[in-house]
Formats: sequence, C-alpha cells, structure tokens
Amino acid sequence: MSSENNPSSSSASRSSKRPFDLLGRSLHDLRISVTDRCNFRCTYCMPKSVFGAGHRFMPRKELLTFEEIRRLVSIFVSHGVRKIRLTGGEPLLRQNLDALVRMLGEIDGVDDLTLTTNASLLSAQRAEELHAAGLRRLTVSLDALDDGIFSSMNDMGVSVRPVLEAIDHAERAGFASIKINMVVQRKVNDSDILPMARRFKGTPHIVRFIEYMDVGSTNGWRLDDVVPAEEIIRIIDREHPLEPLEPNYAGEVARRWRYVDGDGEIGVITSVTRPFCGACSRARLSAEGRLYTCLFATRGFDLRSLLRGGIDDEALANAIASRWRQRDDRYSELRSEMTLSEGATTEERPRIEMSYIGG
Repeated sequence: MSSENNPSSSSASRSSKRPFDLLGRSLHDLRISVTDRCNFRCTYCMPKSVFGAGHRFMPRKELLTFEEIRRLVSIFVSHGVRKIRLTGGEPLLRQNLDALVRMLGEIDGVDDLTLTTNASLLSAQRAEELHAAGLRRLTVSLDALDDGIFSSMNDMGVSVRPVLEAIDHAERAGFASIKINMVVQRKVNDSDILPMARRFKGTPHIVRFIEYMDVGSTNGWRLDDVVPAEEIIRIIDREHPLEPLEPNYAGEVARRWRYVDGDGEIGVITSVTRPFCGACSRARLSAEGRLYTCLFATRGFDLRSLLRGGIDDEALANAIASRWRQRDDRYSELRSEMTLSEGATTEERPRIEMSYIGG
C-alpha cells in the first residue's frame, strides 16, 4: 500500500466544526479495528466455543483498505479527533501495517498514534518497522506472567515468553514507555496481580489492571468474576504503598496511582465499579467500516457503503457528525444503576463482540 493521493487536505479536513452528542460529549479518540482475526482465543474475548475452526472471518475484500481508513481518519480529525488507536482482533495479522501507520502519521492533526496488540507476533524487525513508520506508543495485552495461567487464558498454548521478548524488542526499537493491559478475573488470574506489579515496577512501563467487563455476549460474564479496582489497589498497596495521581487529561480512562517510593505508576480501569461514560469521547471503527459510538453497542453505522458509493468528503463528514450528534450511549452507567446485583449477568442484552471492534 502506498501513501500517495493523501486526502488530508480535503475541504472536510479544513472546515468542519466539532460535533457534540446528546450528553454534551465531543469526539477526541478513534479506535480502528484493522482485522477481525486473532491468533489467540482468549476465553473472555474470543472463546473457541464460538470462534472455533468453523468460524467465518471477513474476506479481505470486506475490510477497509488503508486508503479508505486514511480518508476516514482525515474526516474524523476535522471533527476534533486527535488520538488514533489501531486494534483488532490482533492488528499484527494485517499485512504491511507499518504502511498504514505511515499514512495516518502524515495527517495533520493526528497528535497521538498508538497500537494495541497481544505482541506474540511482534518481532524485532516489525517493532523497528512500526517505529520507523511513526508509531510512538504501544499497548500490550498481557493477562498473566505465570505460563500455565497465560496459556490457559489465550487457549492456544502460547507461552508468555514471546510476549515478554516482544516488549524487549519494542524497547530496543525506541518505544520508551509501553502500557501493559491485564484483564483481571477472579479465580482465573487474580493470583498474578502482585507478580505483574512487581515485574514492571521500576521500569518506564505502566501496568493497567482492567476490571473484567461484560463486552459482547459470548464470554459468560458474571459480576462474581469481577475483581473490583479498589481490591486490586489494596493487594498491591500492602506490599508497595501507592498514592493517587491526577489524570493526564480530561476523560482519561485509567485511574492513575504511583508508587510512594517514586518507582513508577500503575493504572486501574473501572468500567464496572466506577463507570466513566460521562466523559467518554471515543468512537470505534470496525474492520469493515461500521462506526460504533460505544464499546457495548448493539449495531453500527455503515460507512463503507458510503465510501464505496462515491460520496464526497463534505457529505461523508456531515454523515459522521450527524451520527455523533444522535449519540446518547452510557451503557456502563446504566448497567451499574439497573442491572448490578449479586450474581448478575448481561446475557439478555446482545452486544457486539470486543474482537470485532477492538477494546
């Protein structure tokens, strides 16, 4: 893929007003799934019972091309988006991903371009290619350090070793600070909370402990399986005292804590126990070009048909802005208000799978 014919100078890029949704929230972040495929079958995300050998993934022709993604990003930037996160599935399964990184990095207004990956496919060469293309931040999903727990959770027998090696590759390639995401499930990997904190304390990397969320409808989520963020903090604080930090910016998802001895920081993401819908400024784009305005959405808005139907940039920008202005999503708050009781589940409400639109 080349980066020729860059449309970032289109009229839509130069002249659009920032839209606000029905709750007064503006657009700031866009998360882009570049593939629905993954080489893991994590039990909380893509369980084999659903995503087994017979599962049909999208044919390549259904995926947005890099040029189509670039065009959409230029328009989203005109609406106020400044942060772009590439996700999947597993984004490193998309060939020539560094070409897309380079295209997006050339768009005026993209201030933060980052990638979320399980890192098992991140070789030293690919880390160097992505950094050379302009990627500066990396988030690695790592749910355990214990090999038995990790291989059980990814359900593909993959050892933790290649992921830890990938983090080293990324450091050597120039990624100075890497975020490590750990989804915590009670009686599954909660025994690794403290080992994870120990492993990355004293490094520039930040572990973010994520409350197990009811994303999608195939992971059998139960409230009893959630380890609340406050409990996670207490577990770490007993050995390594912590103190809270102010957010880096308004609407930051993770609550920040630093070690009292100055040896780094951690984060906790509290979508279940302390929802942050009120400040949510994120939109999500699926691999085949559907726009979702909430991680817990039930349906998306088809942008690919507009792109391939010959729509001009101004009309496309208006369509995106109109969709955002209709947004009133606040699922996590509603869940907390209405559905959380002992033993609660969310099976009665179908939702898009996380592997389809990224985390």
